[in-house]
Amino acid sequence: MRICSLLPSATEIVAELGLVESLVGVSEECDWPAEVRGLPIVTASRVETSRSTSLEIDKAVREAVGDGRPLYAIDRELLESLQPDLILTQNLCAVCAVSADNVSELCATDAEVVALDAHTLAEIEDRILWLADLLGVSARGRTVIAEMEAKITAVRRRVARAPTRSVFVAEWLEPPYAAGHWIPEMVQIAGGRDVLGHAGAPSYPTSWEMVREARPELVVVAPCGFDHKRAAHEATLPPFACRAVAVDSNAYYARPAPRLAEGIAQLAFLIHPNLVDNPGLPYVELVPPTMA
Repeated sequence: MRICSLLPSATEIVAELGLVESLVGVSEECDWPAEVRGLPIVTASRVETSRSTSLEIDKAVREAVGDGRPLYAIDRELLESLQPDLILTQNLCAVCAVSADNVSELCATDAEVVALDAHTLAEIEDRILWLADLLGVSARGRTVIAEMEAKITAVRRRVARAPTRSVFVAEWLEPPYAAGHWIPEMVQIAGGRDVLGHAGAPSYPTSWEMVREARPELVVVAPCGFDHKRAAHEATLPPFACRAVAVDSNAYYARPAPRLAEGIAQLAFLIHPNLVDNPGLPYVELVPPTMA
């Protein structure tokens, strides 16, 4: 089967299912595993993100959405020339990838277009199993889920008797966004409580003053699409009376794919460093001014 993935998380899932060689095209954001980086790029964001600040990106996205302009450009000729049997994308977030409806409207292809939408960890696992069945690798899908569950169960055991710590996860910086969908679940499994985020619901804009009033014991800077280095570079935090760290959201938090289990292990280490070993994922300690 010839697969075109327009969604980074879908690309990762296909690779985990052992079918990376079936991928014939990807989106500009698909960067893992390394084997996919040389594949033809069939979609790209119309918003410049590599050299823009989080505030500039937010403004550009809001203006585009407000004007009804698509955020992603599709290379129709290239996509059609690749002759995919299956196109993987999503309808969950207009900012994250081209929607399934747009693909169907803009491209004259006989490929089946599938949207892999998930709001919770359970739904992510269901999507992995469903895609594995569709691709004829059901056994491998069950193995991937078993490996995720084993990592998550190990974390649960380590923090089972630990006191719950209050945490704020920033899914964006300017303005700050409270985490949504699966991230508050990740915090809860890791022995924390997200002070503003809502599990299974969309992330939403808030303010740093609201964050301060919530009195988190840990601030995790995890802007969607940013790695730890860029997040740390752009983070200008107000005075907090707590620790703050920047993590690689792009790899371990924002994408609904198997590596979320590794993100949970990192969160547990950051929340309870005396109980959980460092899993070795990258992060940067931020040192905001201490509140008087």
